[in-house]
Amino acid sequence: MGIYERKQREKEKRKIEIINAARKVFSSKGFNSSTMEEIATEAELSPGTLYLYFKNKEELHTSLSIEILKYLADEIQKVVIEDISVEKKIDRFRDVFIQVYDHDPNILINLFHLQSGETLQNLSDEVLQQIKIYSSLAHGAITNVIKEGIEQGIFIDEHPVALADVLWASYAGIVLWVDSKRLLNDQKDFVKPTLKTAFALISRGLQKN
Repeated sequence: MGIYERKQREKEKRKIEIINAARKVFSSKGFNSSTMEEIATEAELSPGTLYLYFKNKEELHTSLSIEILKYLADEIQKVVIEDISVEKKIDRFRDVFIQVYDHDPNILINLFHLQSGETLQNLSDEVLQQIKIYSSLAHGAITNVIKEGIEQGIFIDEHPVALADVLWASYAGIVLWVDSKRLLNDQKDFVKPTLKTAFALISRGLQKN
C-alpha cells in the first residue's frame, strides 16, 4: 500500500470515528444542546481537527442522515431485483420503510426535516451531492417498479415519477407528522401502523382495476 492510499484509509477511519462520536453525543444531549467541542472530546480529537472533516455541526449531523439515506436506497434497490410481482414489490417497499424507521427513527426524522428545510443551503457541495445521489437512487428505484407495473397494465396509467412522489411523500409526511403525536402521548408508536394503513390505500389506488 502506498503513502497516499494509507493516508486516505486513515482519513476515512478518523471520519467514521467522528461520526460515531457525534451519534453518541447527539443521542445523549440532543442536537441543539450538543457542541462541536463535546464531539471532539468524545472522539479524542482537537476541535480544530474536527473542522478539517466537517464544516459545522449541521453538516456533521447531516452525515448521519446520509448514512440512513444510503441504507434506505440500498434496501429499496434490493427489492427491485427480487423475483416477485410489482404488487409484491410495493408491499416490500412498505416493509423497508418500516425497517429503516426502526433502525434509527430520530435520524430518519432529521433526514426528512433536512430535505424540506433551509439547512441544505448551509451544507458543503460534497455533502449536498451525496444527498442528491442517494435520494435519486431510492426514488429512481421506486419509479422503475411503478413504471414496470404501468407497462404490464397492472397499475393506473399516470406518470410514474408523480406516483413515486406520492409514495415517497407519504412516507416522509407520516414519519414527521405522526411522530409529532408523541408530544401528546409518548407511550405509543403511531408511525408503523399508520404506514401500513397508508400503503394499503396506496396499493389499492395503484391498481388499474
